[in-house]
Amino acid sequence: MKKLIYISCLIAMLFTVQSCDQLDLSPEDYYGSNNFWNNEAQVKGFIYGIHSQVRSQHVNYFLLGEARGGLQKSGTSSTATSLDYSSPIKDQAFTKDKTGISAWAGFYGRILNVNLAIDKVQNECSFLSDASRSYYVGQLYGIRAFYYFWLYRTFGGVPLVTEVKVLEGVVTAEPLYTERSTPKQTLDFIKADIDKSEQAFGTNVTVTDAKASWSKYATLMLKAEVYLWSAKVTTGDQAPAASDLSTAETALNEVKGKFSLLSKFSDVFAFNRKGNDEIIFALRFLDNEATNNVSQFVYSDNVFIGVKYNKDGKKITNDTLALKSNGLLRNEYIFPLFQSFSDLDSRKTATFLDYYDKASNGSLINGGLVLRKFLGTINSTGNMVYVDDIPVYRYADVLLMLAEVENKKGGDPSPYINEIRKRAYGSQYDVAVHGYASQTFALNELAILAERDKEFVFENKRWFDVLRMQDANGKPLVFSADITYGKSLPVLNATTESHKVLWPVDVNTLNKDPKLTQTPGY
Repeated sequence: MKKLIYISCLIAMLFTVQSCDQLDLSPEDYYGSNNFWNNEAQVKGFIYGIHSQVRSQHVNYFLLGEARGGLQKSGTSSTATSLDYSSPIKDQAFTKDKTGISAWAGFYGRILNVNLAIDKVQNECSFLSDASRSYYVGQLYGIRAFYYFWLYRTFGGVPLVTEVKVLEGVVTAEPLYTERSTPKQTLDFIKADIDKSEQAFGTNVTVTDAKASWSKYATLMLKAEVYLWSAKVTTGDQAPAASDLSTAETALNEVKGKFSLLSKFSDVFAFNRKGNDEIIFALRFLDNEATNNVSQFVYSDNVFIGVKYNKDGKKITNDTLALKSNGLLRNEYIFPLFQSFSDLDSRKTATFLDYYDKASNGSLINGGLVLRKFLGTINSTGNMVYVDDIPVYRYADVLLMLAEVENKKGGDPSPYINEIRKRAYGSQYDVAVHGYASQTFALNELAILAERDKEFVFENKRWFDVLRMQDANGKPLVFSADITYGKSLPVLNATTESHKVLWPVDVNTLNKDPKLTQTPGY
């Protein structure tokens, strides 16, 4: 990517937003400056477009945040379909020539549009009230910090692009070349953007568009996530800063009590419960606008119906999930994850549909899984459309991050863990059986991770969880076999694969910018 021709187009042209019919979107130059940024409707349209671009990264969020986490099957699915992203992502087979993703996973084009909006809203747009300007700036700095935090956790130090630049009559792209900043410089930049977002929002905690627009609460959740990471994770010259733990806790406590757990786990993700009391910020999907990629996690009729068996040993003869032939199993979670749930845990069957083959002796074998979570709805034409929202932050994350903070402080994380378990078990909850009592730091950390594994399936958190969370010696759990659900090997080998906590940069991207260097270890 890093030829970085910084021509930011009017992204409101590219996405369907309600205000588009009010806008004259034909640009006369690279900004369209003669016919854009002239009224608040245009500003809102552009920022809607930026949010649409946040959503459009949803597959990359899965690849970067979930696929590597050790809970995905690779190779062939339980219905004999070929699974996507098996190598090098799911099997951790990264080299400088096998990177799994390219061009910084597409983040910089989106960052450039945020940079343009920051420049215009802060320095021009005199028609905006102070309150409106501050609200939009709060959103923009929050989203830019969000993007860079994805890049930081993925690559470590990255190029920090903060301005809109254009090549005007210049033969060479050299003015656009940008070297990678150090990890510490990158994380400091992210923290500074979070501060700018928080200050711009001030006391404005408005949450609009049924939780699909960035708000101060989204910034606070990002702040908690960034500072919890900073307190625990070493990346290059960025050493853990113990004082950051209290900053994370303070941010979480500002969100605590402003949202709440729904009483029924499955309702959190239901199509008819979008923007519910548990959601803090979500990626919005709607029929005829955008769908998520859950179709790749569910069955194809021809290799499922009349072929597989349910847990009672009966052949499955109907379209169990009413997919209407709209499924293709290209990604699958490992069966031991499903087996780790108690049968009384409502998350088990709200998250997965299990199925089996039958051996000649009648016993069930080869258990497989498809997602029930995020299925979507049947639209007006009778088709299944995958339009459930994907949460980025929800209240369960507040509680489990507070548990992690408390554990790192040497305190008792069990009240937060048990609040999650009470919802999971509902009327079946028995504190003597299902309640958790605080133990050692290492066992508490494993207990918190186990709840996160059950709670956040397909919410793009597992890879980062196992990088951030630690064993008794402070080593990331990604190097521990205790988190792999029966496998004898850890996700990464600490001796030979420690460099793989970060991703390599693809050769094409490196070749386009002589100032770029490869990720250490590759």
